[in-house]
Amino acid sequence: MALNDDNYKILGDCVTLERLLPPVSEGSELVVAITPADYLASTIARAVEDTDAHLLNLNVMENRTIHDELMVHLRVDRRDAGAVARSLERYGYRVLEAKGKSVGDDTDDFTTDATARDRINHLLRMLEV
Repeated sequence: MALNDDNYKILGDCVTLERLLPPVSEGSELVVAITPADYLASTIARAVEDTDAHLLNLNVMENRTIHDELMVHLRVDRRDAGAVARSLERYGYRVLEAKGKSVGDDTDDFTTDATARDRINHLLRMLEV
């Protein structure tokens, strides 16, 4: 089915970067450097899934590193980017950037973590008695 100008106009209004890559509050973003010869999406996905995470987005960026490596942007559904970064490094990839909550970072505003912190503090107070 061919798209006429009216259909394209409607689709063009709906397709935005935010719609294609919606923000994920429980996820992390990583940028990985990969030589073109070593680039395999399935291997990258396996490295991510080894940490019990799911690969949400995989985008090859237009930019390259000074060593002519591809820069690949990954979005995963795991808040701890460090675990995913270590797994990717075990597979031989070089992680340039990892954005996500680190383990032990207590600057969280999620209610589940606040509840857990409250319960731990309550337990510690009980143990002091």
